[in-house]
Amino acid sequence: MSAYKVLGLMSGTSLDGLDIAYCHIWEENGHWHFSIKKTAEIEYSNEMQEYLKNAIHLSETEHAQLHKEYGIWLGQQSKVFIEQLDEEVDFIASHGHTSHHRPEDGITFQLGDGQLLANTANKQVVCDFRTKDVSLKGQGAPLVPIGDKLLFHEYDFCLNLGGISNISFDKDGERIAYDIGLANMPLNHITHKMGLAYDDNGKLARSGKLNHELLGKLNGLEYYRLPYPKSTGYEWFTSEIVPLIEGAKIPNEDLLHTFIHHNCEQIAFAVLKYKNTGKSNSKLLVTGGGALNQFFIDTLQNKLGPYIEVVVPNQTLIAYKEALVFALMGVLRLQGKINVLKSVTGATMDSCSGEVFFPKED
Repeated sequence: MSAYKVLGLMSGTSLDGLDIAYCHIWEENGHWHFSIKKTAEIEYSNEMQEYLKNAIHLSETEHAQLHKEYGIWLGQQSKVFIEQLDEEVDFIASHGHTSHHRPEDGITFQLGDGQLLANTANKQVVCDFRTKDVSLKGQGAPLVPIGDKLLFHEYDFCLNLGGISNISFDKDGERIAYDIGLANMPLNHITHKMGLAYDDNGKLARSGKLNHELLGKLNGLEYYRLPYPKSTGYEWFTSEIVPLIEGAKIPNEDLLHTFIHHNCEQIAFAVLKYKNTGKSNSKLLVTGGGALNQFFIDTLQNKLGPYIEVVVPNQTLIAYKEALVFALMGVLRLQGKINVLKSVTGATMDSCSGEVFFPKED
């Protein structure tokens, strides 16, 4: 039994930086196992953050240039990390950064040119995990549920609180997963206007008051009535949510408080709808940046009630679970095994997804 030694790279919709996780991944007695050996978060400069945030508005030529530049940048960060690591790395699995995601139009794009990443880091690269699924009429998201199923099967539900909230669970022997809706994206939008990177532990939100008018408008959004499979992203946020934030003439603390209540109500609705009624207690694993917001977690546990335990793991897993799962997806891709589930994305078939690049001289 030998472990794959993989560098997983992840950049999420919250745009707080690049997550790098050096993982050992192996299969033993029919079960997958992992160990996260070393991690790093590379913060984006203000210029890079704005560049990525506004990538959706770039011309085709500018977008292609960003794709190349970001691929080289990913390669540079990987190379520095590997040099400091001083351990063997078999390959890099890169999610990239999503600039466009309109699966209903057959469009998804993850920035970060795989060939240039491979050339710069001088390592084999597996990337572009979404495109194949979208070509099979799937949502191309969420992808993390394959990791939930193979690495975290002891939990009844796996919830990720990144820029958006997504959930995965088993139903009738199949993995189901979808984007519930909002998580940190509106919270960060509000705190950035206050000159803060984030609301430390939800203290500002906790001090605010619930605004019932805004809560009603948020809970009434059409997206929440759509059946799964479904996924959303920055386009939905800018078109549907930002106008509600700007239109609500209330203190920022009340905005934060109301958004957390809204987020937790939608999450609780999703979980309680699919809770196994024959099971007295269920476990919900929470990862992503929102897991570090104690007011978010307290509010969620309150809305879920006593029979669903909210489990917050160690900080490494909270922050780097997605990078770990993309490392696993890279392993599965190189083994020729299924790494994207049609039951999750709504595609016509399961797939073994991802493009493979080997470093080469210019």
